Amino acid sequence: MLTIGIVGTGGIARAHVAGYQRFGDECEIVALCDPAPGRAEAMRAELGLEGARVYEDAAEMLAAEQRIGRLDLVSVATPPSTHAALSVAALEAGVDVLVEKPMAPSLEECDAMIAAAEKHGRLLSVVAQNRFRDDIATLKEVLDSGLAGPVTHAQVSSAWWRGTEYYDLWWRGTWESEGGGCTLNHAIHHLDMTLWMLGSPKAVTSVLTNAAHENAEVEDLSVSVLQYDRALAEVTASVVSHGEEQAIVVQGRDARVSQPWKVVAETANPAGFPTKEGDAERVAAIEAVAAAHRPLEHTGHAGQIGDMLAAVRERRRPAVTGEDGRRAIELVTAIYEAGVERRTVDLPLSADDPYYRTGTLVERAPHFFSKTASVGELPGKIIVGAKA
Repeated sequence: MLTIGIVGTGGIARAHVAGYQRFGDECEIVALCDPAPGRAEAMRAELGLEGARVYEDAAEMLAAEQRIGRLDLVSVATPPSTHAALSVAALEAGVDVLVEKPMAPSLEECDAMIAAAEKHGRLLSVVAQNRFRDDIATLKEVLDSGLAGPVTHAQVSSAWWRGTEYYDLWWRGTWESEGGGCTLNHAIHHLDMTLWMLGSPKAVTSVLTNAAHENAEVEDLSVSVLQYDRALAEVTASVVSHGEEQAIVVQGRDARVSQPWKVVAETANPAGFPTKEGDAERVAAIEAVAAAHRPLEHTGHAGQIGDMLAAVRERRRPAVTGEDGRRAIELVTAIYEAGVERRTVDLPLSADDPYYRTGTLVERAPHFFSKTASVGELPGKIIVGAKA
């Protein structure tokens, strides 16, 4: 029976708890930690975690639990600016770590986390729960089949909507505590999926703005172009999109595939214009690959947690590694650098790039507005994951 600790008992921690509870015969949540007095105890009572001990200090939790008996895995579900320090402390204590997205606000911090995992022989995974969705897994399988041909163009819409109250929460809405706006904290889902399906681009250009949230320093809208060898990908990150119509549309040389699901394969007439019939045989072949997808036993956070528990038991690499989390942060960093400096940024980023370092965004990023409110908690439930 693996023993689990959870650091941070805000809204996203509930997704972790629910995920671990799906595997109640494999693991037990033995510790909850939150610096806010009474908050961990409140979650313990609310979710019926009678066997969990509560702490207000993560270092105390790690030390105490290791004295009682080995703590196998810690979920870090705290604000982004705290991810690196908490993860490194757990890894140095000999505990495997599953850290919420985004991995950390800077590449410097990501590399410190990866180095700690390697030095102490521990596993590090970053939450990317959208890889554990049947629709996204299906799209990945279709693209990997090669039936769509080489990718020529992709349109990725990470479209969300949030009211101004969203940024009243104490850690949101500043470059220092949140690490960024919608590009880092919302589009990280779609950027990870883009990297998973298309690989890393060679260069990035971007524009940032705050269009509708006058109580936040950070961007609420960015539009970026990712440059591959011959292909381009457009990525829109937004929390100003009514209807939240999210999509990933991939144009291959031979067919278009997308989620929400759609397949089109054109053929040309002698003048080069599309025929009415299209390539029905190719469409059928793609639909057959999609139909052959075996539904995942567990999806979302539960899917990733199940994989991580197996990785801890088997001492193998998890499906989503620290390096995967770092690649998403590298792309976000390049988007921010391109938008702030108003130039194209080549990838990969080097360690001597100013934006590699912790604190550069705080120093250089535009403060679109001043944060005007700071509350400890917001009412209502959070929405986990993406629609497409």
